[in-house]
Amino acid sequence: MRLIYNIAIIKVRVLIFILKFFNSKIRSFNNQRKNVIKKLESSISKNDNHIWIHVASLGEYEQGLPIFKEIKSLYKNHKIILSFFSSSGYEVQKNNSIGDLTIYLPLDSPSNAKKLISIVNPKMAFFVKYEFWPNYLYNLKKNNTPTYLLAGLFRKNHWFFKWYGSGFLKLLKSSITHFFVQNKESKNLLSSHNITNCTLMGDSRFDRVNSLPDQNNEIKNIKEFIGDKICFVAGSTWKEDEYLIIDSINENKNLAWIIAPHQINKKQIKKFQDKLKCESIIHSNLNQNNINSAKVLIIDSIGLLTKLYSYSDLSYVGGGMGQSGLHNILEPAIFKNPILIGKNYLNFPEAKDLISKNGAVSIKNTKEFQIILNKLIENKIRRTEMGEINFNYIKSNLGTTKNVISYLKGTK
Repeated sequence: MRLIYNIAIIKVRVLIFILKFFNSKIRSFNNQRKNVIKKLESSISKNDNHIWIHVASLGEYEQGLPIFKEIKSLYKNHKIILSFFSSSGYEVQKNNSIGDLTIYLPLDSPSNAKKLISIVNPKMAFFVKYEFWPNYLYNLKKNNTPTYLLAGLFRKNHWFFKWYGSGFLKLLKSSITHFFVQNKESKNLLSSHNITNCTLMGDSRFDRVNSLPDQNNEIKNIKEFIGDKICFVAGSTWKEDEYLIIDSINENKNLAWIIAPHQINKKQIKKFQDKLKCESIIHSNLNQNNINSAKVLIIDSIGLLTKLYSYSDLSYVGGGMGQSGLHNILEPAIFKNPILIGKNYLNFPEAKDLISKNGAVSIKNTKEFQIILNKLIENKIRRTEMGEINFNYIKSNLGTTKNVISYLKGTK
C-alpha cells in the first residue's frame, strides 16, 4: 500500500513542479512548504519536549481549540508544533496562542515525513477529524510516538474500509494509539474492524462555539449598517449558495443583508454585485459616509463570520447547495439564529439533528428559499422558537473536552 501511495506522491511532486509555473494556487502551495524543514531545523532545540498537533484547516483548528488549550495547560513543560495543511487555516491563525511554532505541513513524502519526525521528535501527536497521512503515521509509529485522533468521524463508504484500502486501515490500527470519535456510528464501525482502542468523545465544536458569546464580537459600523432592520447573514457561501439567495435579496430590500463568501475573490464578488438590483458595498469600503446607502454588505476579509452571527436575526450557512460540504451551523446556533441550509447535508449529524428538532430548514431551490424566508420574516415568534431550539442543542452537547483530557491525565 505504501509503495503505491509513494509512487503517487512522486507523481504529485512532479506535477507541482511543472504546474507551479502556470497556476498561482499551485505556486503558492509549493512556496508555502519550500523551507518548512529548514525552519524546523533552525527553530527547534533537541533539549525541548515537543507535542505535534496537526489540523487540515481553520474549521478543524476551531474544532480542536478547546482541547488544544487544555493540552497546552496540562503539558506546560512541552512546546507545541502546530501544522496546517491549507492556507485558509494558516493565514488566519499563524499568530495563534497555541503553537510555539506554527507551520505548513510539508507534502507527505517519505523524506519529508522522516525529517520532520526526526527533528521534532514529538512526545505526543494529535490529528483532527480526517487527517490521515500514511508516511507521517508510519514514522510516528517508528518513533514510538503516542498518536491520537481527535474528533474522528468515520463512514462506511470511506475508502480505507474497502478491500483496496485494507493496507491503510492496517496502518491506522498500528499507528493510532487511541481514537476519539464524534458519534456512536464511528465507534461501532471501528469496532466492526476490530479497532477497540476507541472512545466516544462527542464533538468538541460544541465546547468551542459555547465560548463565542463571551468574546468581543463587536465589528465597527455593523450595528449602524443594520439599523432597525431584520439582519440576514449568509455565511461561507459558494456560487451555488449565492445563486439560491440572489432573488430573495432583490425581492426583500428592506432586510439588512450581509454576505460572507467562503473564498474572497474580487472577480466573483463583482459578478455577484452585478446581479443585484439594489445597492451593495464591500466591507473594507464601509464608513460613516456611505453606511446608509447600501442594502447589501459583502465581507471581503476572513475571520469575521462568527462575530457577524452575533448581529443576525436569521442565518444561511453555505456549502450545502454544492459538493464542497456544509460549513459550521453550530456558530449561528449559539447566537440563537434560525438557520437555513442547502439540500446536501446528510453527512453532517448536527444538521440532521437541528432539522429534526425544527431549528434548521433545508432548502432545495430558489423558490423554496423565498417562501421559507418570507414566512420567517413575518413570524418573529417562530424565529425565536427556532433560535431557542438551536441554543439549547449546543448546551446539551457540552463536555467533550473533559472526556479527552480525563483520558490523557490517566496516561501521564
